[in-house]
Amino acid sequence: MATLLRVLTDGQVGDVHEQSLAVLARTGMRVDSAQARGILRAAGAEVDEPERRVRFPRALVEASLAAAPRSFSLGGRRPGFSLPMNAGECTLIPDGEATMVYDPVTGVRRASTREDWIAATRLVDSLDEVGAYWQMVTAGGMDPGPGPLVAHWAATFELFSKHVQDAPGSAAEAAWLLELLAVVFGSREAVRRDHPYSVLYCPVSPLAMEAEHTDACLATAGWDIPIAIMPMPMMGSSAPTGLQSTVVTGNAEVLGTICLVQAAAPGTPVIYAPALAAMEPRTGRWGGGSPEHALLGAATTEMGRSYGLPVTASNGGTDAFVPGIQAAAERTLNWLLPALSWPDILIGPGSLGGASTLCLEQMVIDVEVYRACRQLRAGIRPGIGEADVVAAVDEVGTAGDFLAREATRDAVRGGEFFLPGLGWHGAFDRFEAAGRPDILDQAREVALAAIAGHQPIPFPDEVATELARLERRARAATPASGNGMR
Repeated sequence: MATLLRVLTDGQVGDVHEQSLAVLARTGMRVDSAQARGILRAAGAEVDEPERRVRFPRALVEASLAAAPRSFSLGGRRPGFSLPMNAGECTLIPDGEATMVYDPVTGVRRASTREDWIAATRLVDSLDEVGAYWQMVTAGGMDPGPGPLVAHWAATFELFSKHVQDAPGSAAEAAWLLELLAVVFGSREAVRRDHPYSVLYCPVSPLAMEAEHTDACLATAGWDIPIAIMPMPMMGSSAPTGLQSTVVTGNAEVLGTICLVQAAAPGTPVIYAPALAAMEPRTGRWGGGSPEHALLGAATTEMGRSYGLPVTASNGGTDAFVPGIQAAAERTLNWLLPALSWPDILIGPGSLGGASTLCLEQMVIDVEVYRACRQLRAGIRPGIGEADVVAAVDEVGTAGDFLAREATRDAVRGGEFFLPGLGWHGAFDRFEAAGRPDILDQAREVALAAIAGHQPIPFPDEVATELARLERRARAATPASGNGMR
């Protein structure tokens, strides 16, 4: 059977839900968007206009949860590509918005450039284990205004052909984005049907929705664009101390946001995605490498599954600023529990230093870590190997071996044995003769070869022509407010 790990009892899951409902009914959420407050008031929420405070009755939360679809797929531009949600599968999404890069040639940590963004995007498009996109590193030097933003979005969809998840910074940006999606994917109906793009929406912890980003999210209503709801409460800082208390805070923020999303457009797909964190207690900073993150990532998956919703789990971080033993150890530890809880999307490959630094070598190593986690998740499967183990043992006899048997060959080819793609796995004398190869050098070679050799899927000529027209219109328009893509 497949391995399934749990860190919360059924009683704890129930307690988190009830405490979350109590928080939403008593404290509620500060909602800075007048449009959002009006939508929630009409749905049955209690709104205090002077305080911009919205309180959510139990009935509203439960009805909103019931309205959210339990299964849907995330599409992309690549022919035949689809990520089914809530179907027992899991894919990776890189962490986002690093401002620094670990240079694979010089080994120096430096500010990111557009060339780094292009290289990273080409790399993740070439990795089958990475099914969804966040902007891993800031592109550097992008001028403000809708023209450069439209050009950047177009380049994103050209370089990455799988699922893109991001966040328009304002309602005005969202309007340009929706127009671009219709061009790239053919029509609004195609976007509604295939879900090639999803919005990442991050309430501010504790318990607040900012106006501009909330209005940007609402501007996509009616397009059936999935919303990944990702508050980021940090235990002891923006969440109460205690792992379960942090789960309650993030859960309440997700549930309150689901109420808004479903009131604005009932049936909109949502992804349960709180990025629960623990502060580093000696400094108060985000402690990306601490084992508490593994527990919180597993708890995220369990709470989302208790509602029957698709789940994104993060918590694969590391405090290390350079690739090496610390980064690999912390990444593996902090991914193992969430991976064995098996979310739909697992966040984090390629980032170092609390997600501040992109490292291409680490991206390749992290994908290998994920492959091993996936093998652990597969568990002990029946029906693989000898059809009659008793007869096989009797046939080989005592002190024999099973190397040449067909069942052994078939098991190796069928995945019963994990075959690493990185590292040294031979005898010591051959290791010495090969010059003691280093896994970091190997990962660097793999990354650079993938970037050089991968050819993204080009746009059809008519799509490229229409995108050029859209960009010209956007450059002639008044600059939109907001922060652009994530």
